[in-house]
Amino acid sequence: MQIVYSRVSTATQSLLRQRHILTEAGLLVRTEGVAEGFRPADGVLLFEDPATTSKISALDRPAFGKIAAKAHPGDTLTVSELFRLCRDLLDIHAVRNWCQARGVALRVLSGPLSNFHDLAANDATTAVIINVITAVGQFQRDIQNELTVEGIAAAEAEGRYRGRPPALDGDRREDVRAAFHEGTSIAALARAQGVSRAAVRTALADLLPGQGVLPRPSA
Repeated sequence: MQIVYSRVSTATQSLLRQRHILTEAGLLVRTEGVAEGFRPADGVLLFEDPATTSKISALDRPAFGKIAAKAHPGDTLTVSELFRLCRDLLDIHAVRNWCQARGVALRVLSGPLSNFHDLAANDATTAVIINVITAVGQFQRDIQNELTVEGIAAAEAEGRYRGRPPALDGDRREDVRAAFHEGTSIAALARAQGVSRAAVRTALADLLPGQGVLPRPSA
């Protein structure tokens, strides 16, 4: 049995890129009348964790619990990209150990580890290569994060950094605040303005319970 796993971190992200990769590998099939036009190919079980942060280790995610109930020796667990499954080197080793204990092969379809038929193979060469590649990838991410933090700090010191502008400002912000005062819900305001509920809450931050009271607009 082929077991396929997909994940995105937030509700605003799409699984479409992963589904295209999986379709090219013959694990998904394009079809009409199914959500987003894909379905698992014959003999494939598809498990997805939408809006699931990588801060949750792979083995603790909801879909992985379902995989554990379905996996059998001889099955293959496939992901489009390794970071969709594992967040760091410790997570990779945990998944490898899980696969080895159950006799399940682990395969990645893209990236530097895509040439391995089974990333869970219990041999020294596979383990060393995984350690090196994932350690380099983590180092690159850490450097990028460090440079980003330094860049923001430098811009703040020079008065150039203002952060992301609010989705609602000016007249739109005042309209939202007035409508909220008249009893319009946050959900309705978000739909009317075409923004997220979080953006509306930001505009109403000082008006929400415990944050103050909105003065009535003057006539």
